[in-house]
Amino acid sequence: MNPQPLARVALYEEVAELLRTRIFAHELAPGSWIDEQTIADGLGISRTPMREALKVLASEGLVVLKPRRGCYVAQLSEQDLDEVFPVMALLEGRCAFEAASKATDADIVRLDALHDELEKHAAAGDADKFFVANDAFHSALQDIAGNGWLKHLIDDTRKVIKLTRRHSLQLEGRVEQSLVEHREIMAALRKKDPALAAQRMHDHLLSGRQALVKLGGN
Repeated sequence: MNPQPLARVALYEEVAELLRTRIFAHELAPGSWIDEQTIADGLGISRTPMREALKVLASEGLVVLKPRRGCYVAQLSEQDLDEVFPVMALLEGRCAFEAASKATDADIVRLDALHDELEKHAAAGDADKFFVANDAFHSALQDIAGNGWLKHLIDDTRKVIKLTRRHSLQLEGRVEQSLVEHREIMAALRKKDPALAAQRMHDHLLSGRQALVKLGGN
């Protein structure tokens, strides 16, 4: 049998990714109304793929479809954050547990290199680059854990967290605190101690939530 060519990504999926990017960048602000016709016209598409894309984003919790009122970017309340961060802490903790269980010496070398990036950006006081390196570190842990189901759940939960306008690294001293927590996580990973790695990652995520609470009070 001749291999069948892979179908290209459906138009509505491309539109969903474009809208997702705009939402995460807060170009479409939390709570704002989405002008479907204007966006569709700007993209040179009909309303059909636009509406299908919004259905995808609604299933991810990124937008809210309101009958006879249209579509709005979802907005996280303090209660939402209080509920979602413990879930993320459990998922990321489990990821650290599995990564510590499976990590090879080469994996530890890879994580050490990513951690060195965190150290460098923290020393330079560059919170934006620290954030990017932090994402890379957590993604590497997911790869080492090798649990596709876990990765899917973490990715979906992280999408919701990105809805908040605030980021814990904006809090004065949070980058330094996060770095200390990462050092503790790395120490547990180097020991290949799954339980300790899980606990330290769990505490790290909850620490990020507490930083957001302090940031909101400023």
